[in-house]
Parts: sequence; structure tokens; C-alpha cells
Amino acid sequence: MTYKPRHAKPSRARRRLGALLAGGAAAATLVAGPANANAQTLPELGSSELPQVGSSALELPADFQAQIDDLANQAREQAWDSRVWLHQQAAALPPEMQEPARQVVDQVVEGLFPGLIAQKNAEEAARVAAAEAAARPAPPAANDGVDTGPCPAQARACIDIDGGRTWLQDGGRVSYGPVPMSAGAPSPATATPKGTHFVNRKVKDEVSHEFGNAPMPYSVYFTNNGVAFHQGNVNLLSHGCIHLNHDDAVTYFDQLQVGDMVYVY
Repeated sequence: MTYKPRHAKPSRARRRLGALLAGGAAAATLVAGPANANAQTLPELGSSELPQVGSSALELPADFQAQIDDLANQAREQAWDSRVWLHQQAAALPPEMQEPARQVVDQVVEGLFPGLIAQKNAEEAARVAAAEAAARPAPPAANDGVDTGPCPAQARACIDIDGGRTWLQDGGRVSYGPVPMSAGAPSPATATPKGTHFVNRKVKDEVSHEFGNAPMPYSVYFTNNGVAFHQGNVNLLSHGCIHLNHDDAVTYFDQLQVGDMVYVY
């Protein structure tokens, strides 16, 4: 009795790797297919009769050359799509075969289109960098030449007594103003107190009981002795309050909140 050895069957994992690589070869063939198909339709010519592409011996019409360039770009994109798909399929292979399979795919793509992988990786890196840059908050805008003096960035409202102006800030950036204003008359009893203060209350239809119920609409108090922003005549000095024109007083009333810092200098 004679013994005939049987050939061992390849494992399922190796069969899957073979199928994957065969798919890569097929994809490469499809990518290069249009060019090969066109080559088969050309009559056989001697080497001396073939024009050299890219040399001065062959001048193609611009529209025809554009179609060739478009075909080349389509082939590159198809090759890249095939690479992406095959890389995804490699994930189904055993762990020890996944990276070798991807390397073989890359070798095929690089052989057909040198530099394509590096180009696509660079484009993806640029896209990610642009997305991250867009997601970052924009830096504070410049104050358009406004001299904010010693007013600190954390102050919500600033008052420049000598300059006769005031403005609102947001994170150190001027958000409203400067606008004209008048402050307290320069005497110990009526001068607007300088330094750091904080808004403690707001009264829209306020009147001054100390001065004969004089109207103080849109009052925003920032001291404990009755000094406030409010609508008033900006050409007249006050008893300590900050007079604002109507629209400015409304804006200050709407935007300033209890606890906001007010800095006077």
C-alpha cells in the first residue's frame, strides 16, 4: 500500500489575507484600467514612430490635455478611495496580519501614484489644524485706539473724571462708548469718589428725595452714599452722580448688573 501525502489547506486567516491582497491588486487594475484599455486600441507602432509625451515632439490641444489631467486626477482619487476601503477591510484580519496587509496595500498605491499617500496625509493634517483653529475663541478685539487709562480689565464700567467720558468694558475690551458725561462738582462734598466701586442696586424711575424729588431715571448705584449713573444734563455738574444722555443711560441700565465693578479715576 502506498501513501500519498495531502497538501495542507491554508488557514482561514491566510485565505482572508490573500483575498484582501487580491482585492488590492484588483483595485489597482481598475484604477489603471482606462489607460490600459486605451492602450489596447492603439495600433502597434515601432518605437521610432511613437511620440514622447511631455516632449516638444508632441503638442496636444489645451482642452484635450485638460481631459487627460482630469482623468489622472480621477484615477488618483479612486486609488485613494480604494486604499481607505482596503485599510478598513484589514481590520477584520487577525491582529498579526492587519499591519502587513496595510503595508502591502500602501506599496501598491505608492507604486501606481508616488507621493499620493504623503499628499493626502498632509491635506488631512491641514484640515484638522484649520478646524482646531476655527474652534479656538477669537482673541479680544483691539480697543480701536481708545485710551483706557488706568481702568483695569476686570472693570465693567470706567469713568474718566478729567476727560469727561465713560465707557463699558467686557473682558478689558471696550464694548460701548466712550460717551460724554458729567460728574460731581469739584468739592469735598460733591466730588464723585474715585477708586473701585461695585453696582449695588438699580432703580429705573428713581427720584432724588434729597433734592426735591428731582428725577433720576435709569439709576445704577455704585456707592453706598447715593452716587449713581443716571439720565441727566451732561453739561451740568452734579452732586456726585454721573449724568448721561438718555440713550447712554438706558444702555448702562440694561447692561450693568449688581456686583459689576465700576472704576473711577
